[in-house]
Amino acid sequence: MKCIFGPVNSRRLGRSLGIDLFSSKICNLNCIYCEVGRTASPVGERGDYSDIQAIATEIDAVCADAARMANIDVLTVTAKGEPTLHRGLGAILRHIKQRTEKPVAVLTNGTTLTDPEVRRDLLVADLVVPSLDAARSETFQRVDRPVAGLDLHEAIAGLTTFSHQYAGKLWLEILLVQGVNDAPEDVEALIAALRPMRIDRIQLNTVVRPPAEGFALPVSRERLTEIARSFEKALGLPVDLPFVPTTGETAPTLQGDRANAPAADDAVVQEIIEMLQRRPCTAADIDRTFQLGGPDKIEQLLEPLICSGVLQRQDHGDHRFYQHASCLIGLATPG
Repeated sequence: MKCIFGPVNSRRLGRSLGIDLFSSKICNLNCIYCEVGRTASPVGERGDYSDIQAIATEIDAVCADAARMANIDVLTVTAKGEPTLHRGLGAILRHIKQRTEKPVAVLTNGTTLTDPEVRRDLLVADLVVPSLDAARSETFQRVDRPVAGLDLHEAIAGLTTFSHQYAGKLWLEILLVQGVNDAPEDVEALIAALRPMRIDRIQLNTVVRPPAEGFALPVSRERLTEIARSFEKALGLPVDLPFVPTTGETAPTLQGDRANAPAADDAVVQEIIEMLQRRPCTAADIDRTFQLGGPDKIEQLLEPLICSGVLQRQDHGDHRFYQHASCLIGLATPG
């Protein structure tokens, strides 16, 4: 298993070096919008799902590479699924903090914060980004499709408790799907659930990459802006809006000089493949990370991988994404 990927240009975090704890998707949710694809067998218990020592060895190697670390803003612990389901999360976070002074972020769906051990594990991180897509049980079932026995209101209580125990930065992500969890009553329920929490900002998001289910559609910019204003007014918190591209529009380049773009060797191609195992990307997304001379050159580079079946193209809205073929397994049948 190779768990380190990137760094990638993150809209939220800057140059983010990813640490993926799982080799395949392990999650207690089966979200309709998930860019990794459906959860084949949702799990609700923590376990030793990958080798902690192997992960630590990879972390040691990258932290010893001064040139690579100089280009990293943050180390982000994530997973194909839910990272807090790994029983070794706390040990991994402590190991990272011993090896580098760079900030460490953890992305989580927030549902395991009912567990005091999970809350203790996360106290080590500099930034935690939990999710809360719904505060009404019927909506939660529709959008996040949790494993049997996962209670939304207990999860909200766990997140509230953690928010007051945790001293680091806490950014809450809310992902909205058109016609599923964006109704006025859902927004009002979210506001009520967030009032008792100690959070620093809200990351408002929508479906911008190919989702697990074709009916999961993005919310319009106008509606997102309206909802953001509701959160800001009611909670007094900053609300970040996503980049939702329209026809012919691409996200701004964060950094890089295409005139001096390097040629792609086998190692770079392998890094691209590994990135696409974790999330679908457009050619422009890939070029912003690897700076290989523009989207056209990326498309030429990936064409042999399309022909061989390693990667597949998938259109979503007005944009074409590249995705690892393994992420599309199981999407042909209803879920």
